[in-house]
Amino acid sequence: MEIRTLRYFLAVAREENMTRAAEFLHVTQPTLSKQLKSLENELGKKLFTRHSFSIRLTDEGMLLRNRAEDLVSMADKIEQEFVSLDDITGGELYLGLAESYQIKYLAKAIKDFKRRYPNLHYHITSGDTEQIADKLDKGLLDFLVLAEYPDSRKYEHIEFPESDRWGLVMPKNDPLAKKKAVRAKDISGLPLFCSEQAWNHEIKEWAGASFSEMKLEGSFRLSYNGSIFTKEGLGYLLTFDHLIDTSDKSDLAFRPLTPKVETKLYIAWNRYQTFTPIAERFLQQLQASFKPSI
Repeated sequence: MEIRTLRYFLAVAREENMTRAAEFLHVTQPTLSKQLKSLENELGKKLFTRHSFSIRLTDEGMLLRNRAEDLVSMADKIEQEFVSLDDITGGELYLGLAESYQIKYLAKAIKDFKRRYPNLHYHITSGDTEQIADKLDKGLLDFLVLAEYPDSRKYEHIEFPESDRWGLVMPKNDPLAKKKAVRAKDISGLPLFCSEQAWNHEIKEWAGASFSEMKLEGSFRLSYNGSIFTKEGLGYLLTFDHLIDTSDKSDLAFRPLTPKVETKLYIAWNRYQTFTPIAERFLQQLQASFKPSI
């Protein structure tokens, strides 16, 4: 199974049309059809169902698409790493980021680093810890920003300078907005939005005995999406401070949880990872910019 053939397969999966995929790949349609047929024969599975004007993935095709995306991304990363070995002015960095206002510290570090290495190119993947940690473990990322203490058996890390405080986002005209802080009993039975990760850890620990009375209306990986549902009056969003606009111009308000709940942020990397020269230099930049954890 060749990487080139997987690129062909992913193009057809994305375009859902053989002609458009062939044009995108700059190959003839017969060549593309032959490569895909060869791939199906090699795997012994049908990957597409062909209709009059479109092509759809079978269940086996969807499984291969998930695997092929990782394989092609890894091939691209390896190629770029070797190209950058002789580039003393830049290279490629791959980072996975959790949501936090503290990402500003990372952005500043990248800005300062790019002054020294103007040919730096960085690739950002956002998501929750489960999503981005999987990519780091597969070698698709160089660094990972996560909102939980890293597993010291797998990762080394640097701690961000501050902590993120948890609170409740709600419409400004909601009765809860009159409170200075929100207790677990205040939101018992109310429709709540939260990430599944936080719901089962930080929020569960904070709520204690009241957790069984709390109702998860829907889970969101990104707080912004949750805020849209909150603005429509569908529920209340549990999230970090500073992620959602709750300024005087906004229709939303933020009230901190009490007792106070805070989460530390960390930037981590695989303990036994071999860095490219540019990633090694960036790590040195981070160590100089951030106060390391003790």
